[in-house]
Amino acid sequence: MLIVGELINTSRKAINEAVEKRDKAYIQKIAKEQAESGANYIDVNCGTMVYNEVEIMEWLVNAIQEVVEAPLCIDSPDPKALEAGLSLCKFGQPMINSITDEKERVAAVLPLAQKYKAKLVALCMDDTGMPETTEDRMRVVESLYGKLKESGIPDQDIYFDPLVKPISTVNTAGEEVLGTIKAIKAHYPDVHFMCGLSNVSFGLPNRKVLNRLFVVQTMTLGMDGYILNPTDKGMMGTIAAAQALLGQDDYCMNYLTAHRNGLYEGS
Repeated sequence: MLIVGELINTSRKAINEAVEKRDKAYIQKIAKEQAESGANYIDVNCGTMVYNEVEIMEWLVNAIQEVVEAPLCIDSPDPKALEAGLSLCKFGQPMINSITDEKERVAAVLPLAQKYKAKLVALCMDDTGMPETTEDRMRVVESLYGKLKESGIPDQDIYFDPLVKPISTVNTAGEEVLGTIKAIKAHYPDVHFMCGLSNVSFGLPNRKVLNRLFVVQTMTLGMDGYILNPTDKGMMGTIAAAQALLGQDDYCMNYLTAHRNGLYEGS
């Protein structure tokens, strides 16, 4: 299981304000809280800073690495910002969020993955837009997987994101994701998965209930990576419990640690 902490994102009001004020202490506090809560990677996203994203990316990466030694997930639609962040990563193997099967995106991002030997979040999307069905997603997966393998990217560095849509707008959104995970596992058993899980509940009440149920459903089919808020004790406790029940936690050690850390208090 690989958890990417999602909180350092300038689309969030508090982070945006901290960046505008160059409040390094606040950014470092959020980075430390995520690492201490179990994040394996810290996502760094300043994509809303369209006029100075490269400068902000460099500032954020340096600020975070002063206090946290977790590897970073560099998250941007701008290849220049991706390279700015990747070039400064000091700890572990960096991750790129993300590549798609769009022609321009492949041309821009794949060389960066090769240069910095980075893990890749690979979105099931191409130049035709967002896929509608599991079959559409698998067509993208087959094409993109072929390009990544031809470029020497090993399976263990590929994290397919099946693209989670809100069930409030697409009735079959959850089913499409589950079908895609199952199909990818059948055809490419050595690759990994990553997704922004909370999209599934967007626009609905009781989002935490839906998110926690969906994490268990996806884990049961093989999902092994999530971009989420690691300080959400309920979600992290649910993941630990699911790992124990799925036989992914020797002697239930992680589950017992979660219990001792208070992840089930009040549940």
